[in-house]
Amino acid sequence: MTLSTTRGALKYEGKAKRVYESGQPDLYIVEYKDDATAFNGVKKAQIMGKGAINNAITSAIYPQLEQAGIPTHFLAQLSDTEQLVRAVTIVPVEVIVRNVAAGSFSKRLDVAEGTALAVPVVEYSYKSDALGDPMINTDTAVALGWADYEELSHIRELALKVRGFLTPFFAARGVRLIDFKLEFGKLENGHIILADEISPDTCRFWDAETGDKLDKDRFRRDLGGVEDAYAEMLKRVVLSTE
Repeated sequence: MTLSTTRGALKYEGKAKRVYESGQPDLYIVEYKDDATAFNGVKKAQIMGKGAINNAITSAIYPQLEQAGIPTHFLAQLSDTEQLVRAVTIVPVEVIVRNVAAGSFSKRLDVAEGTALAVPVVEYSYKSDALGDPMINTDTAVALGWADYEELSHIRELALKVRGFLTPFFAARGVRLIDFKLEFGKLENGHIILADEISPDTCRFWDAETGDKLDKDRFRRDLGGVEDAYAEMLKRVVLSTE
């Protein structure tokens, strides 16, 4: 495959990334932004260097996921903030995988943050900024035509396979993977692959020794040290493997 690096028309802009056409119809260019949002866009700011850090972390992890048998949209890192990806149609069902109780899970169920879960919990939400990404179940996704049961079963299988890779990957770097969000997309032939990113924006990372938060919760909860936390994750994921 000849890789195109010519940025074309803007296809989509989300809270953290912009997606552009490339010189080839089956490829997109993704640009990572420094913009940060929380609480469905109510809280907004910029985290300096966030786009480059998230791009670098994702660009380091996705090829390893491919080697572990998990198909992804990632093809190449083009610059500090850009990467080349396969063009997909995003399945509007976000998948949250939880190893440890935290965040909205703790609030909903009155479970203390930090409580280890006996089994991984897989949850689903409808990808809709306007509606605040409401939680759904698989029946809802099928009833509204977002995916069928076979596709959702495959997505769950892939999500747990991602967990199986990421949990020890981060543990080896002194990080507890508390929970993470994934998005999946369909290729033109209907095959489902992992899209989006793996980063402090989409995962909860706690230092294995101190319990310090190394993710976007530092922004959400006004804990300070946001840039330092992102830089620390970059160091542990990318610099430790160079």
